[in-house]
Amino acid sequence: MTWIAKNLWLIPVLPLVAAGLSALLKQSQRRAAASLAIGSLAISFLLACCAFAATLHAPVHGEVFRQTPSFTWLQFGESSLRLGTVLDPLTAIMLVMVTFVGLLIFIYSTGYMAHDKNFTRFFCFLALFAAAMLGIIISNNLLLLFISWELVGLASYLLIGFWYHKPSAAAAAKKAFITTRIGDMGFFIGILWLYSQTGTLLFYDHGNGCLEATALTKLVSTTTLGGMAVSTAIALLIFCGAIGKSGQVPLHVWLPDAMEGPTPVSALIHAATMVAAGVFLVARCYPIFEVSSIASLIRFGIPAPPPSLAIQVVTWIGAITAVFAALIAVAQTDIKRILAYSTVSQLGFMMIGLGVGGVAVGMFHLITHAFFKALLFLGAGSVIHGCHEEQDIRRMGGLKKFMPLTFATYAIGMMALSGVPLFFSGFWSKDEILHAAHNWSVSQIPFYLAAFGALLTAFYMTRQVCYVFLGQNKSHHKPHESPRVMTVPLTILAAFTILLGIIGTPVWPWFETYLSGHHATFDFARLTEKETLSTMLLSVVIVAVGIGSAWAIYSKVSLKPADAADPLEAIQPRVFNLLRNKFFIDELYAVTVLRLNAVLTQFADWLDQAVWGGIVKAFSSLAIGLSWLSRTVDEQVVNLGFNQGCESVRDSSKAVSKIQDGKIQHYLRYIGIALVVLALALIWGCRS
Repeated sequence: MTWIAKNLWLIPVLPLVAAGLSALLKQSQRRAAASLAIGSLAISFLLACCAFAATLHAPVHGEVFRQTPSFTWLQFGESSLRLGTVLDPLTAIMLVMVTFVGLLIFIYSTGYMAHDKNFTRFFCFLALFAAAMLGIIISNNLLLLFISWELVGLASYLLIGFWYHKPSAAAAAKKAFITTRIGDMGFFIGILWLYSQTGTLLFYDHGNGCLEATALTKLVSTTTLGGMAVSTAIALLIFCGAIGKSGQVPLHVWLPDAMEGPTPVSALIHAATMVAAGVFLVARCYPIFEVSSIASLIRFGIPAPPPSLAIQVVTWIGAITAVFAALIAVAQTDIKRILAYSTVSQLGFMMIGLGVGGVAVGMFHLITHAFFKALLFLGAGSVIHGCHEEQDIRRMGGLKKFMPLTFATYAIGMMALSGVPLFFSGFWSKDEILHAAHNWSVSQIPFYLAAFGALLTAFYMTRQVCYVFLGQNKSHHKPHESPRVMTVPLTILAAFTILLGIIGTPVWPWFETYLSGHHATFDFARLTEKETLSTMLLSVVIVAVGIGSAWAIYSKVSLKPADAADPLEAIQPRVFNLLRNKFFIDELYAVTVLRLNAVLTQFADWLDQAVWGGIVKAFSSLAIGLSWLSRTVDEQVVNLGFNQGCESVRDSSKAVSKIQDGKIQHYLRYIGIALVVLALALIWGCRS
């Protein structure tokens, strides 16, 4: 076993220790807090690179590199609960991404949060957030993963509500925490059920793990309600956690509000950490999601079984989310909220990729998205910083000439997200998803939904750029470029946004072969295959239509007053209002789920006070009555009878004591009386 596999735990522990030390610092010790957070994550990044290097050489071609050190945590009777870490390609690539993108966000934060009075506390929370996410990645045990999962939820609550003096930020933090807990309840039930069925929560344990053949065979051969395989039921419960963390419909409502936190937090949540956790969870547990299709093969002898029910659910939820969130993004005016709904949509694309193409397709889009979405959020932060905290895109415009570096990097991120062909990583990762969706055996509808979502993505991102960077400036203050500590991370992210596409092209599909333990080869002939060319051509058409239509509508929009109606609103005011108000989902939840919760709360309060409280009062009154009766019987019956008996004995003893008072004359008198009585008795007897 390699030394890095044995010491993989250091990667999350370093930022965790940094968070603990930062918590002890005074608010004035700003440089120390930033140095601890950045330094710890930098070392974690170096260790992650070592882990990545160790996984590059699989022992056998076609065999995935995997090392799993573990230890016994709890022993109860003959059973034990073991925890451990896993080093494999999925772990390694995620570790490198999270530590590298997180490190750039940390550095950027030193400039963005420079004037915040709670600077020290902010970096403490950032380090805790990074540590929790890294704990999820390295876990070889579902319980350890769940512990880190909940720490991510805690850290997100602290960071989203960091500016707690803002009611909107405090409300967003509570909303995120409660909404994700709903999904986590299903996740936790799935964990318990999995342990009861397999007797282990270790993913890999030399053939005995819950993701390995023995456990999977048992899960797929056992059925539950409706004949559903237990593996399917457990997979759907685990997916509940992913729906919550990754903002999928219907638990997506917290993610757009999460932008109430500082912009670096938005970048960290929406790009590298929290939302990626749900997609990573599905990828890590993919054998459980996939294996239930084997049940069809076993029972019905189907040579090529269809995708499992769990895989189909993942695909459909992802497809609905991708289009739903993209439609909402079209009508938003807050620069960060547009990107937030874009994140929800792109997470839907990742779920589609996992469902129709497998782990490599979904994870490739996760990795590319992490870089260009971090770039876009940090770019948005640079815009907000340069525009003196303005976030309404209608009050910007013309920033291209004031913030040229921010514009250039933001344009790269926008083109990557939109899927502009050939030179941007987003094109290749999204193209893989469309290609796999087109070949999905179950239905073509997810393909059409994904294509429509891709068109909407190009449309709303072009709209945003037209509002923010083109035309004339409409802000009240002169914009300015951000400092180098903010623009240098933007430049690095922009470079990787372009370069990352190389590892996932049909010419050199390195990423897919890396995850499967094979070796990638260059083959330009793959690029000229009919199906590949047709999908690429379709992607080009989609992007061209999206960008072209947005340009036709919005190219002159920045010349209009800030309070002018949106061009789409003028065309379709009712539809635009529906999109601007997010399909009124929050209002729907308010009048259904929240109102039902309020009614149930009132009922529970009435039940507590009127019923259970009444029962308690009745028993209390009964107890008081019984105690009063007991006291009465004790005092009036028991004590009174006892006291009278004692008085009788006392009086009798007094009378008897007079006979023995020691006076001779009394004794003689008693003898005389006795003799008289005796004489009278004898006389009476003789006469009779």
